[in-house]
Amino acid sequence: MPRVKRGVTSHRRHKKVLALTKGHRATKHSLFRRANESMIKSLSYAYAHRRERKGDMRRLWVTRINAASRAEGLTYGQLIHGLKESGVEINRKMLADMAVREPESFSNLVSMAREQAKG
Repeated sequence: MPRVKRGVTSHRRHKKVLALTKGHRATKHSLFRRANESMIKSLSYAYAHRRERKGDMRRLWVTRINAASRAEGLTYGQLIHGLKESGVEINRKMLADMAVREPESFSNLVSMAREQAKG
């Protein structure tokens, strides 16, 4: 069986890792072993934070809806409850967008929710 020299393969793999860690501090972008550790950690952070971003966005939408509904004299919980009772199925992303871009239509939704909450 012929001898396999693996210099080309490992060199290519090392270059790939070092390219991924470009911009990291200290030896984490220049020494392969440190760069490999840094790359694994950064890729795991990226994976986790892509999922975390979904919760961050939902919190932002809730905050915006709450601020806009309080300006109309209704709390966030009362607004959501009233909308559910009146059968309006609109998600928080759309509600937050309406609160920012279309305040008059948002106030119509708030008035609908207020009527349902009262009676």
